[in-house]
Amino acid sequence: MTPAGSLGPEVLARVEERLVAADRVLERGYPGDDGSRQPVHTVYVPADRYRAGLAADWGEQACDVLAGAGGAEALLEQVGVDPGDREAVAAAVERKLAEEPVEDLRIDLEDGYGDHGDAEEDQAVEVAVAALAEERAEAGATATPFVGIRFKSLERPTWARGLRTLDAFVTGLARTGGLPEGLVLTLPKVTSVEQVEAMVLVCGHLEGALDLPQGRLRFEVQVETPQAVLGPDGTALVARMVHAGSGRVSGLHYGTYDYSASLGIAAQYQAMDHPAADHAKAVMQLAAAGTGVRLSDGSTNVLPVGEPRQVREAWALHGRLVRRSLERGYYQGWDLHPGQLPSRFAATYAFYRAAFPQAADRLAGYLGRAGGAVLDEPATARAMAWSLQRGVDCGALTAEEVAARTGVDGPALARLARTGRLG
Repeated sequence: MTPAGSLGPEVLARVEERLVAADRVLERGYPGDDGSRQPVHTVYVPADRYRAGLAADWGEQACDVLAGAGGAEALLEQVGVDPGDREAVAAAVERKLAEEPVEDLRIDLEDGYGDHGDAEEDQAVEVAVAALAEERAEAGATATPFVGIRFKSLERPTWARGLRTLDAFVTGLARTGGLPEGLVLTLPKVTSVEQVEAMVLVCGHLEGALDLPQGRLRFEVQVETPQAVLGPDGTALVARMVHAGSGRVSGLHYGTYDYSASLGIAAQYQAMDHPAADHAKAVMQLAAAGTGVRLSDGSTNVLPVGEPRQVREAWALHGRLVRRSLERGYYQGWDLHPGQLPSRFAATYAFYRAAFPQAADRLAGYLGRAGGAVLDEPATARAMAWSLQRGVDCGALTAEEVAARTGVDGPALARLARTGRLG
């Protein structure tokens, strides 16, 4: 029996007409995360120092730094790993440094490279393309899962040089074995929505010229200028940048030192945990929420070099900052030195392992409708599955131990993390 009501078909039709356009905007602009792997870090290397096999070399250097500063025991103590997780974290870090020490490699032709003149930069791009092709062609090579370049910004003094580099890099890769699956392009020092729109235009033209699928080229926006966070009209331009990207913006990366310096913060106080940094990253987080655009924190320039005591102090700082970022929903950051790899992975693995028991048990209880002390919503269940999936992706957890504790296998966990449903 249909309940009595006062809203007739005409009113419902008018409501639908009023809402349909907004629903389309929501579907297009806020598709959610696609569930694909996100690297835990990006390693920036100046283009004139890049070579095939660099990632493996960084892994070996990281092991040397680790051994020279007291080994895994000293590392885990400085990073603050729970004693109950130390054995598992130590084993995971050792395995990671041997098998995949760098997840995302960015060949830097911007600040880390500088101005070497056109001829030398052209040559650096050519060498980088050849080295990437060589690394991908070698059997058993340690090519990184994600790789790309940071070219010069689209500001007036550098935009022509930046696009010349971008064009040569993408064209060179397309003609020497094709684009890497994990190709990432980084657009730095973005100050206007128009720069994002220009980048969209360039990507479309490159795809057409190289016979690439539409949408194949995506890019990160580096948020390292005040203009990106707050426009002259008082709005958060970074939010407009995300949507101006027409689905091509893959990430927002915070630039610690450019941003801090632009605000007049003294050098000794420029850091990832400065209140000004927290404000910018909170705005970025809101701008990216629901869009599928990933976030990355910046870097610390305090490097683990020198005497063992200095290395351990740098590990403690880096580990604390990595953990802090993870707790605030920033699951990626920048690393600038091989000695930062041990503290990056130790802090990351400790974070996921500490969260594992409760997240797994709550997810199992939710799926089994077993009840418990916490009444979880579907969105929370999806977030817990997403966290567990990230832990597996980066090597902190194994698919087997997650399945044993949750009753959910790898494919089902991935579906749950992506859609909130098992089926």
